Amino acid sequence: MTEPKAHLLAKEKLVVLRAPARSVLRDLNAGVAAIPMDAGADITIDVEEGASGERLRTVVNDPTVIGFCPAMPMKLVEPTERAAGEAAETGKATWGVTAVGATTSPFTGAGVTVAVLDTGIDSSHPAFAGVDLITRDFTSGGSADDKEGHGTHCAGTIFGRDVDGLRIGVAKGVTRALIGKVLGPDGGGSDMLADAMIWARDNGAHVISMSLGIDFPGFVDKLVKLRGVSIPVATSAALDAYTANVKLFEKLIEFLNAGVGQPMVVAATGNESGRDKQPPFEISVAPPAAAAGIIAVGALGGSPGRLTVAPFSNTRATVSAPGVRVVSAGIGGGTATMSGTSMATPHAAGVAALWAEKLTAQGQLTPIMLQAKLIGDARFDDLAPDTDPSDVGAGLVHAPQA
Repeated sequence: MTEPKAHLLAKEKLVVLRAPARSVLRDLNAGVAAIPMDAGADITIDVEEGASGERLRTVVNDPTVIGFCPAMPMKLVEPTERAAGEAAETGKATWGVTAVGATTSPFTGAGVTVAVLDTGIDSSHPAFAGVDLITRDFTSGGSADDKEGHGTHCAGTIFGRDVDGLRIGVAKGVTRALIGKVLGPDGGGSDMLADAMIWARDNGAHVISMSLGIDFPGFVDKLVKLRGVSIPVATSAALDAYTANVKLFEKLIEFLNAGVGQPMVVAATGNESGRDKQPPFEISVAPPAAAAGIIAVGALGGSPGRLTVAPFSNTRATVSAPGVRVVSAGIGGGTATMSGTSMATPHAAGVAALWAEKLTAQGQLTPIMLQAKLIGDARFDDLAPDTDPSDVGAGLVHAPQA
């Protein structure tokens, strides 16, 4: 006899988002406008092991609970291409840094704090010289050292200093960065990511960059193997968990943004599409980027004036950025070349840092204003004429020019 879906998920870790018990917070459908300006000040993430059905009922009736979901596995939005030690760039800046207008922008990201929630960082890399790196390991691995190279590459694109005369960083004036290691050798979990997002907010992040996604197939496989249920039952239960996770991240974003100076979050759409396959196909944006309030970033490649959607880039992006053959910092020094929406996301985060610097100088920095600038100034000018707006959103992100 198979177990009911609720019973299956009750055995998983329960992620609980809490906030002070105010009457307005009891409405789980309350939007941003209904949330007090200081409501997000003391939100917390609690994780309970194997919550029972009785415990779930208690959580549902707890007025301090804003949202809850089973913890789901997270994994890298794995690059579709890697070339360690290769630098296929001949100019003074990478093609991506040039394409988003960073080389002609008077802004550098000075005074802006960026958070990178990923595989950690190679803090000894010369690209990060002079940057105050505040690190935390959420994987219980012992340190935030990057053993994979993904987080180092993403951080380099956002705020890396020049490497061997090549500009790799969009916002290379950033001098303070938060590095949350949320993915280890065995991946991570939505519980770790939610906790890291609150940590980043509490430590002053203006922009949070996340190039990762929920491992839906891995969760289905786990339920089949550990619970002994059929694939259809496991898939149905995983869909319930998937929906609950999206809702929790949406509620978390609402509360992170409930106030002045709170972070804007960008995340990768995912690399599961196959526009170059037979038959061609497109996959919709994956969580956490699928959650309302998070800027979903798609990947572009091609040549100036004819940029096209990368064949792997998932559709329904909010904005897009360079994500094909991106050169950035590699583990142990030097550079590495990677392709993926993981590489597009830090370009968008870097551009957001430039806009954050400008808005701060004008006394206008809020998450809503920052989103408005990042999305509103995105453009189609450099995209191929037949580009589908659903694939690129508002278009290629662009740095402030004055």
